Amino acid sequence: MVDRVVERTDGVTAERVTETDSGSSTVVVERRGGGGAGLLIGLAVLILVVVGALYLTNQNNRENVKTDAVTDAARSVGDAAKDVGGAAKDAAKKVE
Repeated sequence: MVDRVVERTDGVTAERVTETDSGSSTVVVERRGGGGAGLLIGLAVLILVVVGALYLTNQNNRENVKTDAVTDAARSVGDAAKDVGGAAKDAAKKVE
């Protein structure tokens, strides 16, 4: 004979308490929950965020290396142009 059944849920875990009275007091508690699936999904999302952050950081570092290489090349061209200009002036002075 079932005297009382109480069911509760918090959205993740469902709990059902059944109390029967058949001369002695018996309480049966059933708990069901999907907490494990939520934990796995959270872990997968965390891994994706970390991988994405590493990818973006690496991409930014590659862009910085390219920018530095172009800047150094432009500086070398500028220095070479100064040298050529100086040589031209010296050659012009010798011609005079």
